[in-house]
Amino acid sequence: MYICYMDESGTVEAADSSRHFVLVGLAILASAWKAKDAQVDAIKGQYGLIGAEIHTAWMMREFPEQNYIPGFAALSADQRRRQVIALRTQNLAKPRKKKQQANLALNYRKTAAYIHLTKAERIECVQKVADLVGSWADARLFAEAQKKASLSDGAGDFEEAFEQVVTRFNTCLKNVGGVHGLIVQDNNETIAERLTQQMRKFHQSGTTWAKDIEFVVETPLFVDSELTSMVQLADLCSYAIRRFFDKSETDLLDRIWPVFDRNVNKLVGIRHYTRSTPCGCKVCLEHGRRQP
Repeated sequence: MYICYMDESGTVEAADSSRHFVLVGLAILASAWKAKDAQVDAIKGQYGLIGAEIHTAWMMREFPEQNYIPGFAALSADQRRRQVIALRTQNLAKPRKKKQQANLALNYRKTAAYIHLTKAERIECVQKVADLVGSWADARLFAEAQKKASLSDGAGDFEEAFEQVVTRFNTCLKNVGGVHGLIVQDNNETIAERLTQQMRKFHQSGTTWAKDIEFVVETPLFVDSELTSMVQLADLCSYAIRRFFDKSETDLLDRIWPVFDRNVNKLVGIRHYTRSTPCGCKVCLEHGRRQP
């Protein structure tokens, strides 16, 4: 049995800085889960992150406070934490607009687990986790990357992305011998009911590309990504894919590239959806699409 962990990067909204909306499914064998989870924890342990969430977008950000601490890289982890917390506490005490204060507090809360790491160390940690995912020969990666400007209203379509990933997962399960699979999704209260109902429809009448979703069982299970390492890895993969399409960043994508599902030697695990707009990216080239 395979467990497919889903997460997204970017938003479907048109008025957003992300040019693409990406939904990812990272499927692993249920029998290999414990060993893989231990491998992830081993990397987290190297960076003092046991029990912390690997949230790639927050880890890859600049932490400006660190630049104001003399010799920050030479300090111990505890010294780094204390000094960053002190500067952040001072900064939060400064007067500012309510929305700005809320955004700053959110930033500090989301990055609190990583303040003892330099940016180079945070990047190195993410790279090691990406390399780990890329080394899992028995794992499969599925993704839908939608170029929002190419869609009619300039917005992404979560349901369309979900249908794409579910269909590709089901086809993979069929191709590896007709084993069954289960979807685990990062908990999102705004879409949980919609995806549950959508999955019920898939079980009743199939998808646009598959008459019968016969190998994916049940509706998605929703979990807290802070407590589930494999969803965190799906988050890393979705971040890597979106940064490739939005910013032409290749480092993380190259590290996870071997895990994308293939049928013999044909790439089938990822679609870059641009409608009729030609594209010459590596994904579209492997699909044989018309180039610009």
